[in-house]
Amino acid sequence: MAEKWTPETWRSKPIQQVPDYPDKAALDAVEAKLATYPPLVFAGEARKLKKQLAEVAEGRAFLLQGGDCTESFAEHRADNIRDFFRVFLQMAVVLTYAAASPVVKVGRIAGQFAKPRSAPMEKIGDVELPSYRGDIINGIDFTEAERTPDPVRMEMAYRQSAATLNLIRAFAQGGFANLDHVHQWMLSFVKDSPQSSRYQDIADRITEALDFMRACGVDPDSAPQLRSTDFFTSHEALLLGYEEALTRVDSTSGDWYSTTGHMVWIGYRTRQIDHAHVEFCRGIKNPIGLKCGPSMEPDNLLRLIDVLNPANEAGHLTLIARFGADKVYDHLPALVSAVEREGRKVVWSCDPMHGNTIKAATGFKTRPFERVLGEVEAFFAVHRAEGTHPGGIQVEMTGKAVTECTGGARAISEDDLSARYHTHCDPRLNADQALELAFLVAENIKKEREKRHAGVAAAS
Repeated sequence: MAEKWTPETWRSKPIQQVPDYPDKAALDAVEAKLATYPPLVFAGEARKLKKQLAEVAEGRAFLLQGGDCTESFAEHRADNIRDFFRVFLQMAVVLTYAAASPVVKVGRIAGQFAKPRSAPMEKIGDVELPSYRGDIINGIDFTEAERTPDPVRMEMAYRQSAATLNLIRAFAQGGFANLDHVHQWMLSFVKDSPQSSRYQDIADRITEALDFMRACGVDPDSAPQLRSTDFFTSHEALLLGYEEALTRVDSTSGDWYSTTGHMVWIGYRTRQIDHAHVEFCRGIKNPIGLKCGPSMEPDNLLRLIDVLNPANEAGHLTLIARFGADKVYDHLPALVSAVEREGRKVVWSCDPMHGNTIKAATGFKTRPFERVLGEVEAFFAVHRAEGTHPGGIQVEMTGKAVTECTGGARAISEDDLSARYHTHCDPRLNADQALELAFLVAENIKKEREKRHAGVAAAS
């Protein structure tokens, strides 16, 4: 029988990826203050997301999760949020049409401030300082003052998250998400893309569907669902003191929810079953994500599933596969087969970014677009072979025209990376690459639909 859980029981467990705050009293004071602040999201919203993710788990919807690798204080501007949201909506429209089913929209935003690091220290020349762990912990500039973990940054992250959420809610419900607007933006992308002929068929079919709906009297003026959308937030639950301070009891159910975001996930480096991050996440009722990679064994995965989702509740747990394009076929089939065989209800999602990071000859970290696409295609192929549902994708992306990932229709080269390499941590798909990926994923979804229809026809 599992020991009794409270929001602070994680403090008695071993922990990885924890910053070393030099002033413990200051840390305690900030966490105590955060515990008095209003929640950023509400339990009812998290339950609504869980209900939608349950549809994904049952094969009746698709999950689109995306956003910045790590949010920064310096880039917190309304136009950055608007541009991300615009591209995200375009991706969702393309995927919705291809899947002929709802797309659950979850951003890596309004809370994605902390990042795990491969080494606790960074050395440049003769100087060694703590690694940059995200703006919620320390600063990116290589100085002792910036790299020293500062708990005041948690308050700054809270306030930025609140402001971001406020703007996103306005965009989602105030007319910016109008389907006609989103479709016109998407048509502009198709017109300007070097691969326009490949995408034109889907774009034309969406146009025809909208024209038919309008002829039947269904348009954004008459149907509210065409001018607004549900949008949820998510982040890695890495900084547990911050998460604990904003974990509250829901007055309607008596359950505990993290109010930092609708969904939180456990990273690849912090998924030890007897450690702090799994302990914290096992007790909250938010939808939970779990990163799975090449070192994950089927038995260990099943044990983690049972700890994190003991009631086997559809929509509560999303398994986020991040292997690298060349490792998917070696590792994913055994995990999918074990989960399916044991009847565990999960969402399978593909993170094609983290396993495909390389260092370019020019010194920049990058992710080749063809490898990103290759992992997505392998993910779909494995699920096709196993007879399971490839439930979604999670991508690191921005709405800006950055040059951080090579390849794509506009063929960004390694020599181009220095032109607009703006990321604070990992390379992101730019706006064109993100939407291009959505069209290519749509082609895979179309194959899945055709296979299902063929199976139904054969059975009848």
